[in-house]
Amino acid sequence: MFILNLPLASVWETLDHWDHQLFRLINEQGTSSVLDMVLPFLREASFWLPFYLFLIVFATLNFGVKGWWWSLGFILTAALCDTVSSHIIKETIIRLRPCHDPTLINDIIVRVNYCPNSSSFTSSHATTHFGLSVFIYQTFKILSKWWALVFTWAFAISYTQVYVGVHFPIDVIAGGICGCILGTMMAYVFKKQIGLITFGNQQNL
Repeated sequence: MFILNLPLASVWETLDHWDHQLFRLINEQGTSSVLDMVLPFLREASFWLPFYLFLIVFATLNFGVKGWWWSLGFILTAALCDTVSSHIIKETIIRLRPCHDPTLINDIIVRVNYCPNSSSFTSSHATTHFGLSVFIYQTFKILSKWWALVFTWAFAISYTQVYVGVHFPIDVIAGGICGCILGTMMAYVFKKQIGLITFGNQQNL
């Protein structure tokens, strides 16, 4: 209640302070040589693309026509998440990335060779991977409860954005929330229009 009664500028100053503190905790203090070696690789397409290609092949081989529709829905979910984050939110809300912030640049550890010039808010990695994870889980959970583990995948990739110094935690959290909303919408449309998919369901629509 105390925060709600503060002027909007003061609320943002408080959130921004916490955001910077959490960023420093992850980027500067919560480090190890193993994480330094592994995490930067997680944000590269060469890491996550094979998994997504596997899912598309898995769906088309096992679920007939519905598998093809699933693959289309999956691709559209990725495109929608990237469009909303990269071309709508980022072009509306301009925020310096940690690796470009003059108040931080001398203290933080930048673990990538290139710091993007786009706005830091929101993290498109978080938006896209959480969006896809929600879509995967909502459409595949009938097959196995273990598909919930896909959220660990999205969290690891999103956490990496803060660890390597290209995003603040709020950028990642907001991106994740945005992705979850978009992924839920796309999964709802898929289930409404195409229906549930199960092994052995090869009927044409």
